[in-house]
Amino acid sequence: LRDGGPLGLAGVALLLMAAGTGARPRPAAPGDQPRSNVVLVACDSLDGRLTFLPGNQTVDLPSINFMKRRGTVFLNAYTNSPICCPSRAAMWSGLFTHITESWNNFKGLDPNYVTWMDLMEKHGYHTQKFGKLDFTSGHHSVSNRVEAWTRDVNFLLRQEGRPMVKLTGHRKQFRVMEKDWRNTDKAVNWIKEEAVNFTQPFILYLGLNLPHPYPSPYAGENFGSSTFLTSPYWLEKVNYEAIKIPKWSSLSEMHPVDYYSSYTKNCTGEFTKEEVRNIRAFYYAMCAETDAMLGEIISALRDTGLLGKTIVIFTADHGELAMEHRQFYKMSMYEGSSHVPLLVMGPGLREQQQIPNVVSLVDIYPTMLDIARIPVPQNLSGYSLIPLLREKAESEASPRGARPSWVLSEFHGCNVNSSVYMLRTGKWKYITYSDGSSVLPQLFDLTADPDELTNLAIKFPVTVHFLDKILRSIVNYPKVSSSVHEYNKQQFISWKQSLGQNYSSVIANLRWHQDWLKDPKKYENAIDKWL
Repeated sequence: LRDGGPLGLAGVALLLMAAGTGARPRPAAPGDQPRSNVVLVACDSLDGRLTFLPGNQTVDLPSINFMKRRGTVFLNAYTNSPICCPSRAAMWSGLFTHITESWNNFKGLDPNYVTWMDLMEKHGYHTQKFGKLDFTSGHHSVSNRVEAWTRDVNFLLRQEGRPMVKLTGHRKQFRVMEKDWRNTDKAVNWIKEEAVNFTQPFILYLGLNLPHPYPSPYAGENFGSSTFLTSPYWLEKVNYEAIKIPKWSSLSEMHPVDYYSSYTKNCTGEFTKEEVRNIRAFYYAMCAETDAMLGEIISALRDTGLLGKTIVIFTADHGELAMEHRQFYKMSMYEGSSHVPLLVMGPGLREQQQIPNVVSLVDIYPTMLDIARIPVPQNLSGYSLIPLLREKAESEASPRGARPSWVLSEFHGCNVNSSVYMLRTGKWKYITYSDGSSVLPQLFDLTADPDELTNLAIKFPVTVHFLDKILRSIVNYPKVSSSVHEYNKQQFISWKQSLGQNYSSVIANLRWHQDWLKDPKKYENAIDKWL
């Protein structure tokens, strides 16, 4: 795989005899097949559109292509919150963001929250985790949480370094993101040295940081992560001619929330087409390195004879805009940020299948329980993917009936000056903000306008009303927005009080220091007015 070659033939696939979601876990009776092993590889910031046409023409991703041949690719999989911790909280809890109140990168699940992995362990699975988890509260930088708390303040400050690229190493250097490779090595060794000897099934989780941008120390104190870094080895996997230069609205025509996001991400300055093309190329190269790590896991399963007994799932917490809509990073409901990869292969699951149904990361929880034949709680936001993967009538498989024809995503964190809610159903993407009336909503027809350049909200008010009614039946979003607003204030007040006389110095030297220090009193006064 390191040289982009195809994987060899895997072992003979075993039939998955998964019980209905209401069935009790049971030992394998005569004639039953044993429960499948599961491997979940979750990376950070991979645009799901790279896993199918036309996005997959930009970069060589042999491991993802192998999974497509041997399994299923979901064409419309979404994050439930396009930022690290809240997204992962949804995946590990099976609940929407507003239910767990995972508002930002600092506020996720409690450390003792019972996840699907905990339940699988309780029901006889060997469990192992390597790499990035990031679904519990209390993590990420002080800057990150303060920027989220103060998003309602009437000021505009750059919070990130300008996005840039950096080439490192040489043409034969494929291990660029060393930490991810070390975790991949640990997972491979665990498969070869431990998992191969188990008599009971196992669940292995590998969390990768790639293709998340790298830290940018050039930006000064409390720097963010705005550097797209790779080696010539991976850059050669990118098809430069296929790279699409995104169209941008003028700054004056941007949606007001988009303008705030672009400004705080330091993207409102001038960028040449070559700069944009390079940022996108380096990002795609980082995706190729991620794909190779997935390939190492698949190879280890094949080499140990476990591939035919193991369901492999590949996904990401969110995508990466890579300069679409004049932004990098995530924190947006545009496709580049909210659309995630989701590929599944394994015994009893259909091969070479493309599923158009909308699904989201909360579906991971009930899917894991379904695989392990553990009763699925009725209060989950997600639905098992197994009926789709096996083409089984969902009403047969779940006492809850068929999955809804929509998915929900929401965002309450930094770089966006409003709570955001997205409903995706059919050809439509409906995005609304705050209380539903103070900020103009957005409506995109993804069939006619996949690049999301034409907001149809004013043109189709009946459709907006219809979709908003569905959204309000799922979540009382004005009430949630108000709760987040109050949470932000209370958290900021507590933080400010904890600093005492050091407050002015500390707040001035967060990631926004380059702008803040030009007029500290102005920005402190703006916060006082907000409070």
